[in-house]
Amino acid sequence: MEHGGDLTLAIERFGGMQDSWLDLSTGINPHSYPIPQDISLKSWTALPTKGAEERLISAARHVYRVPDNLGLVAAPGTQLLLSLLPLILPEGPVALTSPTYSSHKAAWTREGRAPVELSSIYALPADAKVVLLVNPNNPDGQLIDVKSLLEIARTLTERGGYLVVDEAFADVIPGASLLSHISNENVLVLRSFGKYFGLAGLRLGFLAGPHAITRRVSDLLECWCLSGLALEIGTRALRDKNWQDQMTRQLIEEMADLTVLLSQRELSVFGGTPLYALAGLRNAKGLHEALARRHIWTRIFDYAPTWIRFGLPGSPENLERLSDALADAKKEL
Repeated sequence: MEHGGDLTLAIERFGGMQDSWLDLSTGINPHSYPIPQDISLKSWTALPTKGAEERLISAARHVYRVPDNLGLVAAPGTQLLLSLLPLILPEGPVALTSPTYSSHKAAWTREGRAPVELSSIYALPADAKVVLLVNPNNPDGQLIDVKSLLEIARTLTERGGYLVVDEAFADVIPGASLLSHISNENVLVLRSFGKYFGLAGLRLGFLAGPHAITRRVSDLLECWCLSGLALEIGTRALRDKNWQDQMTRQLIEEMADLTVLLSQRELSVFGGTPLYALAGLRNAKGLHEALARRHIWTRIFDYAPTWIRFGLPGSPENLERLSDALADAKKEL
């Protein structure tokens, strides 16, 4: 399974209707930011304006603590942004930490620049010009400290290279982001809107980095790449600090409940973030399929047959449903 969040194949194989499934295959917040009821008609009917985009960028710059010396560009999702980087960043060897989010490797490989895979970011190849990592990492949640990242960034900058950090899950871990610590290092940081705010369908993401790079990305995206809805809802959500503070606390509490449940069902949780838990057991695929027969969809990994990942159930009722399904599935297996 390359990505979570698409129940098409699950339904084809295991039956049921979309609404009958409990989808735990993603790291998307199950408590989405409430869609404002007073969205302006112009967001639907008029072309997106430069002023609306500037307001969105201003809100994102504040929330993500982007230094003034860095550029910031918005796009319809970080998936598009990461696919543009191989077209822009300098020629030379590329390396990325592995295992991690598969789309990074795929994007560079498509452009004939297949990355060298590193088991540790500290084993930096002497000739690498571009180094990519997801921090905290997906799927294991490993977090590299800011000091180490800055040292790596400075090493790459000295050789004319770049460090690319995907902070898709940094919102849920205060202090994890590298952004506010960057001065003149060649660093690019990807920030996802949809995961934390639970609005993945809105398609919104950001790239921060040197102005020369963000201007080039902006040129490739051209005008009107963001919908009026994305501009208006994104700006409101990013400005809503009260919602963010409350939600971060809630996600941490719900992940604690999920971790306890998985442990009680004899699953060893060894990684994750407040948006997903990574557990290990000998027959992960068997458990994945047993849960699917009960219309609960989880995430497994071809490269790690003992890993299974669980997103947040999102309610006490769904947590109980998962608990009962795990008990039944364990008996079946």
